[in-house]
Order: sequence, then structure tokens, then C-alpha cells
Amino acid sequence: MILVGLTGGIGSGKTTVAKQFNALGIPVYIADDEAKKLMNRSKIIRRKLTALFGDDAYKNSTLNRPFLADKIFNNPSYLEKMNAIVHPKVASHFNRWVNKQNAPYVLKESAILFENDAYKKCNYVITVTAPIEIRIKRLLERDDTSIEKIQAIIKNQWPDDEKVRKSDFVIINTELDKTLQQVIQTHNKILNDIQ
Repeated sequence: MILVGLTGGIGSGKTTVAKQFNALGIPVYIADDEAKKLMNRSKIIRRKLTALFGDDAYKNSTLNRPFLADKIFNNPSYLEKMNAIVHPKVASHFNRWVNKQNAPYVLKESAILFENDAYKKCNYVITVTAPIEIRIKRLLERDDTSIEKIQAIIKNQWPDDEKVRKSDFVIINTELDKTLQQVIQTHNKILNDIQ
């Protein structure tokens, strides 16, 4: 199976682009969503996160995301330890998912595709970009957050220029119709390459 990684900084519009590929018939695995589901479902992850962060890691049997976000973005070693617990489980879940797909290629959407070296397993990598001002505006409208929290997250992610250098395709996501045109062009190029 041909694996295409889709990444980009927070607020770049990865999910929008992923939905556009999905509308073209391409199966999409949203790594962050699946990680959240596994963090709630898996007893092993729950036990390890509770050991790492304490009982406040879960509230009413559900992952206490604001508590964890606060912990990990103020302490990079917590982020590393949490990733070491969660990422292997997500990776094996992803492999099982891939084996069930029947399409010319699959898309794996992950904000930290480069940061966790997952890009090395991809046949192609697409990076979604948008100017920082647009990204911050989107995030302030979408999430209950602050500029400080957004900047802390951005600081933990690779800069766009570094991602772009290592990517096969770049989609600039500023206007929906132009983004869709770029998605269709990228999709066609991938199909031509793999046929």
C-alpha cells in the first residue's frame, strides 16, 4: 500500500485538506483523533498515563485534555514520555487500519509526522502551510485558547520551511477553492506516479 503522509503546523488546515482527499475516495487516518480515542479506550495507556501524570490525567473516566495540555506544553520531557506511551499503540492501530483499506493509496494525517520520524515510512509527504497570522486567527476562532498557548504549541513543532524542504508536495491553504485545486493536482500527480 502506498502511504502518503499529510502534515502541517497547528492551524494550517490539515483536516480541511484531509477531508478534500477523502472526498476524492482516498482513505484518511487522522492520527491525533485516533490517539485520543486510544487514550480513552486502552487500559494500558490509561494506566501508564495515570502513573506518569497522576489521577488528574483522567476525569470522570475520560482523558483530562486541558490538564495534560498544560502539563506537556510547559514541560517537553512530559511530552516525550507521553509520546513514548501513546505512539507505539497508534502505530500498531494504524498498521491494522492500512491492511483493511482498498485504494490506490492512503493518507496519514499527523501534526508531528516529522517530529516523530513517521515521515520515513511514507512514500510521499504533503505539507500544508498558511501564514502564521491566518493560523493564529483560525485557532482563536476554533478553540478556547490563547495566543500564548498557540505559540507554545508552534514552538514544539518544526518550522514550516524545514517541513517544506523535506516534503514532496506543498499545499498553501489560504482560500478553500484554491486549496481544492492544489489537492486535485497533488492527487493526480500521485496517481500518475504510482501507476
